[in-house]
Amino acid sequence: MQIPAGKKIYFSSDNHLGAPTLEASRPREKKFVAWLDEIKGDAAAIFLLGDLFDFWFEYKTVVPRGFTRVLGKLAEISDSGIPIYFFVGNHDLWMNDYFETELNIPVYRDVKEFTFNDKTFLIGHGDGKGPGDKGYKRMKKVFINPFSKWLYRWLHPDWGMRFAQYLSVKNKLISGDEDKKFLGEDYEWLAIYARRKLETKHYDYFVFGHRHLPMEINVGAQSTYFNLGDWIHHFTYGVFDGEQFTLKEFKV
Repeated sequence: MQIPAGKKIYFSSDNHLGAPTLEASRPREKKFVAWLDEIKGDAAAIFLLGDLFDFWFEYKTVVPRGFTRVLGKLAEISDSGIPIYFFVGNHDLWMNDYFETELNIPVYRDVKEFTFNDKTFLIGHGDGKGPGDKGYKRMKKVFINPFSKWLYRWLHPDWGMRFAQYLSVKNKLISGDEDKKFLGEDYEWLAIYARRKLETKHYDYFVFGHRHLPMEINVGAQSTYFNLGDWIHHFTYGVFDGEQFTLKEFKV
């Protein structure tokens, strides 16, 4: 993609809408919608890198209650012709085709390469990448197993949603509450993952979420890893203007 003059590409991650309750997260949802309203004037594309929701599960005829404001705004922006790309995170990995069929937003389930103005990007949510995190990696294999999803569909949505929302907040492997402190540039596991990827191919930028901490770490010659932070404490996002990638904070 060549970015038109005066346009930018925007990146956001980790809103966790619905946590700890729908009511408590609504001010954050409104703030995020205000950000979408602000950027839509010069956005060439928008990347949402997962955990937009604290839990999301699609039954064949049922989707989670709530999130009307953000879903409506995403529909409006997509309908206006601005492409939006969504990467599932560890909290919304049970997403199926709702975004694709209702909002015309493609959904990715692993990292993906993009090239903008001759700059190469590797983009994804970031969960399960790099060394360690073995407990979550084992749990994820269970969660994404088609049989597990089939079994879960037999739960009534009211019970299924309540149970999943409880686990989403209380289970440390899922919530990651114990993993939201900076580990140091040499020990951040997504930075380690980026350095390993550079052994076989050059990327100008690695852009991930999941860690909830805004970060900028040089991982090689002419290569930088960015973590986008979150919309719970930091309200940070990424911007690529065609030449440089920067992290910014949204203030209203």
